[in-house]
Amino acid sequence: MNRPAPDSPVAASSATASSAAPPAEPELPVHPGPQPVLLDCAGRTVAHYGYGSAADGRPRLHPVTTLAGRTVTQERPADHRHHLGVSIAVPDVSGRNFWGGRTYVRGQGPTELDNHGVQRCLGLERHGPGGFTQSLAWEADGIELLRERRTVKAVELSATAWALDLSFTLTNHSADDLSVGSPATNGRPGAGYGGFFWRAPKEAAPPDVFTAGRAGEEAVHGRAADWLALAGDGWTLVFAGAGEETRRDPWFVRTEEYPGVGSSLAADERLPVPAGAGVVRRIVTVIADGRLDHEAAAGYVRRAVTS
Repeated sequence: MNRPAPDSPVAASSATASSAAPPAEPELPVHPGPQPVLLDCAGRTVAHYGYGSAADGRPRLHPVTTLAGRTVTQERPADHRHHLGVSIAVPDVSGRNFWGGRTYVRGQGPTELDNHGVQRCLGLERHGPGGFTQSLAWEADGIELLRERRTVKAVELSATAWALDLSFTLTNHSADDLSVGSPATNGRPGAGYGGFFWRAPKEAAPPDVFTAGRAGEEAVHGRAADWLALAGDGWTLVFAGAGEETRRDPWFVRTEEYPGVGSSLAADERLPVPAGAGVVRRIVTVIADGRLDHEAAAGYVRRAVTS
């Protein structure tokens, strides 16, 4: 089997240099998914799931709301048109872009490439109003690279908080060994995003971010922590890795440029995915009304991860 060369997004002949103005989003193949799924918790709809547009290339959760109805996700914002609420997105699967936007090329920077893949729905099974399991084919150039099994569940925690429990398994369905990379592994320091990603709404002031022992974007970005909280205007999100491998993944955090949090699959080094092997991750997110302190955030995480 041929192992892909590290940090080789695609053949250079397919690239065109980036210009000062961001290029238009590329046209993606249309892979219609199922009808949107409503996720209910405590007798109310707290999230919509599905393909917002066939051209988005992947399903997402948006809007996601608190129990009081405050929206805590943002879709296709002007600053990053490829940010889609809550999704599983990877910028580099052996050179194929399942994130959207431009691809970071070592020595060249963000570059428009004809290398975009899609996540095509293969089937969706409902588990009542509060959960479902979906099978997805990650395809590029007409070839299935990864097969994903994704489970999403809403859990009530209190009168003012609920938890989004999201787990996924990515299995290499290609004939070759694959690897997952990021702009960081391709030469852009600090840009190790890829995997679970939550785009929060941009407000007048940046949200606060903290873990059990650190506070502020610079202190928490790129570090592993059992949980990480993002607190905005009247809402708090608390992200937690619910498994040993997931807890080892560093957090990708932005608050000043835009509000977003991800659990990084390839923060510093490429993640090998040999043929037939799989990557398993589980992230539980507490969605709470109001601004939680450290003690309340930690308490909700303990309940959410074991529920």
